Amino acid sequence: MTIEPYDHGLLEVGDGHRVYWEVCGNPEGKPAVVVHGGPGSGAGQFWKKYFDLTKYKLVLFDQRNCGRSTPDAGDPEVDLSTNTTWHLIADMEQLREQLGIERWLVLGASWGATLGLAYAEQHPSAVSEIVLFSVTNTTRREVEWVTREMGRVFPAEWARFRDGVPEADRDGNLALAYSRLLHDPDPEVRDRAARNWCAWEDTHVATHGAGIQPDPRYDDPRFRLRFARLVSHYWGHAAWLEEGVLERKADKLAGIPGVLIVGRLDFSSPVEAAWKVAQRWPDAELTIVEHAGHGAGPAVAELVTDAIATFADR
Repeated sequence: MTIEPYDHGLLEVGDGHRVYWEVCGNPEGKPAVVVHGGPGSGAGQFWKKYFDLTKYKLVLFDQRNCGRSTPDAGDPEVDLSTNTTWHLIADMEQLREQLGIERWLVLGASWGATLGLAYAEQHPSAVSEIVLFSVTNTTRREVEWVTREMGRVFPAEWARFRDGVPEADRDGNLALAYSRLLHDPDPEVRDRAARNWCAWEDTHVATHGAGIQPDPRYDDPRFRLRFARLVSHYWGHAAWLEEGVLERKADKLAGIPGVLIVGRLDFSSPVEAAWKVAQRWPDAELTIVEHAGHGAGPAVAELVTDAIATFADR
């Protein structure tokens, strides 16, 4: 068993993309895969803390155009047209097959919950269990909430976010408006848009009692541009998913044990999304953590760790 990767590589997935992956833990252990958030965050090493690596064979991968995958969305000339939910699902399945894994536990959070659900509904026979927290479905309604209606909670901060796009775009799809700015040929326009996008990101993930805490990753101009480009790209197109499809097709997950964990005060991922999925997924257990917000605060992290431990010997 090792916390450091005992295997890693770059998977050629087509369209000029190479997806970074690594495997750590017990080579004979129960397979699991981490589906990181963002999109664009990359698979940080902190994900390993949820697993007993004496029992799990853990796969981490960086989704297209982020982390150690190439090309990098932090490069101004990179085209994102071959980066959609459907491309990422295909990448996950190709990786599973290359690693010779029959079924794996899927752990995802935030955007990773959307992608994890979409993957599992497309390939239920490849999934043994699912653990999701800060659950999103990336519907148009959710995107409208987080890019516009959240202004009712943070009016001053949202006004600055809205005013970061040209006046003609302020009543339309704000994510697409930002995406256009983030691909502008002028580096100053791109950087200003990335800063504005990430400032709003810091705001809407603010948790109860903690206030608005800047994410230190946004101090890196390259990460800032990569992250803002990928999130606005996905949100602007509502992840290329038919509205409400993940909740409607959650019955495809029948027979797969699932744990959904959400904070009551998660402004970015309101409880409703997880609740709707749970209504159609008979084997899902929904836990709502009072006084918790977005992300893995102590109470949420403990529940995630416990759920994964429960499944270890299954």
